Amino acid sequence: MNFQRGKKHEDLEMNLVPLIDVLLVIIIFLVVSTTFSRVSELQINLPTAEATPPEQKPLIVNVGVDASGHYVVNDKPVSDTSVAGLGMALRQAVGNGKEPTIVINADANSTHQSVVNVMEAARQENYTHINFATQVKSGS
Repeated sequence: MNFQRGKKHEDLEMNLVPLIDVLLVIIIFLVVSTTFSRVSELQINLPTAEATPPEQKPLIVNVGVDASGHYVVNDKPVSDTSVAGLGMALRQAVGNGKEPTIVINADANSTHQSVVNVMEAARQENYTHINFATQVKSGS
């Protein structure tokens, strides 16, 4: 039995305020977390000079060391991984060049001894300019 005959039922309606609040929070989160790159757009006319360019660029020898201890000198694999073998590979890469810069590209998980072997080979060949290649941390 329905005793509430005269009473009207209210129509169901959807409240949009919470939905709008949630969407605004999502939009604010996206705006805050988005990175913007700032590129300066300066039109610069560089001055001219009559200086002669340097005749010889510095000689750079890239030595790669992976995590398992394999060596690569100027993109050529080195089969003899001893200090003497590395020195011979460096000497071949330098050729007749003078004062080369040895750039060591060592894997972050390579052993300390592998890098020291490259440095020792360079020292034995009297190559004193040694650099280490690194990369910038992401998020810094």
